[in-house]
Amino acid sequence: MAGRLRTPATNHAVSTLAWSPLTRVGFRFCVIYLGMYSVATQIAGGVFLLPTTYLPAFGTMWPMRPITTWIAVRVLGATPPLVYSGNSGDTLFHWVQTAWILAFAAIATGVWSAVDRDRREYVTLLKWFRLFLRFGLAAQMFYYGMAKVIPAQFPPPSLVTLLEPIGYLSRSDLLWAFVGASTPYQIFTGCAEVAAGLLLIVPATATVGALLAVIDMMQVFVLNMTYDFGLKQISFHLMLIALFLLAPDVRRIAAVLLGRAAGATTQPQLFAARRANRLAFVAQIAFGLYLLGMFTALSLRLYNDEGGAGRARSPLYGIWDIEQLSIDGRAGPAVLNDYDRQWRRVIFDSADVLVFQRLDDSFARYRVSIDGNTRTLALRKGASQTWQARFTFERPADERLVLEGGMDGLRIEMRLRRVELDTFRLLNSTFRWVRPPDPFAG
Repeated sequence: MAGRLRTPATNHAVSTLAWSPLTRVGFRFCVIYLGMYSVATQIAGGVFLLPTTYLPAFGTMWPMRPITTWIAVRVLGATPPLVYSGNSGDTLFHWVQTAWILAFAAIATGVWSAVDRDRREYVTLLKWFRLFLRFGLAAQMFYYGMAKVIPAQFPPPSLVTLLEPIGYLSRSDLLWAFVGASTPYQIFTGCAEVAAGLLLIVPATATVGALLAVIDMMQVFVLNMTYDFGLKQISFHLMLIALFLLAPDVRRIAAVLLGRAAGATTQPQLFAARRANRLAFVAQIAFGLYLLGMFTALSLRLYNDEGGAGRARSPLYGIWDIEQLSIDGRAGPAVLNDYDRQWRRVIFDSADVLVFQRLDDSFARYRVSIDGNTRTLALRKGASQTWQARFTFERPADERLVLEGGMDGLRIEMRLRRVELDTFRLLNSTFRWVRPPDPFAG
């Protein structure tokens, strides 16, 4: 039987109908499932963020990790160890973890519904759980948004990427090149995500923020699905959280879309006292701005780290064609050399990496230390503690480079000419209001 619930949070009465049985069951399930998923992943850690540390994803710790591993190995027959680190949140470990959280939430919802079947509403739990999800979602919007505004998530295509045939790129590599090639587009999408986060931290605009977050995450989810990037689960669940936040205002949103008056919000205040709510409002704004500042600092670090757009460039930066290659005094076509030295180009991009491009367009990467005073290069291979190669270099002209040294017991001399980067159409394409027809179009 429906009743009226009065919330003494403001001077006027805010009332809601008692919840239907289906709404109560759905709410219980969402609390358990979204709560557990948030704790198991980066969502909760994004809220409880400190300058020197952060809350880890408990899905990779006891007791959640052993449960996931046991189910994967004993039930599904997976071979341990299961991978849960790295840049993919869609490994077998994560899918099994999500599956058992989903199953546990369904069972726990049934138990909760049986034990608590006489309760008619969960207004108090809703407002606090909603607060947690608001900031969990806002934190992720700040995280991913600032990584694009800076921009750090999608650096411009590297020199190696410029040389890779597009057919050799994976879909995720192509996505990274596509977004990174247009900094304005990347910044625009980042601003949209940051805007959603800012709206979410303000109680009065949280609904608009959740609506914008749904739109933002829908685009991200579609890109992750169609370009096979390993953030499918997290982007999908961020959409679910935004939809959960929107659920109480579905009728008001529908009214606006139909051109009718939306009416006042039915969301209760956190506290009964007006002064407490004012303090809570200030605290929410301050905490939200703190999270924005933390994720801005994180994005700045990523921007300047290895692989970031702000990383230090090599003093020999550029793509260098090998015009002459001599090995142990024998000069000849590179195809006659052993595979590891069938080089056609040398690429200097970031300060500590040197890349050789072979004739078959594959790449050999080395760590390099360049000493400008002694004009020497020291090369290291992978994780090897013993392998090394040393070269001296001369630069008789800005576009010329000579390397001489030894590698694997062989005496090597190279004469190189720098490739002008404006010959690459990707770098030479600019925005034009008046655009002529593409000469290569059919």
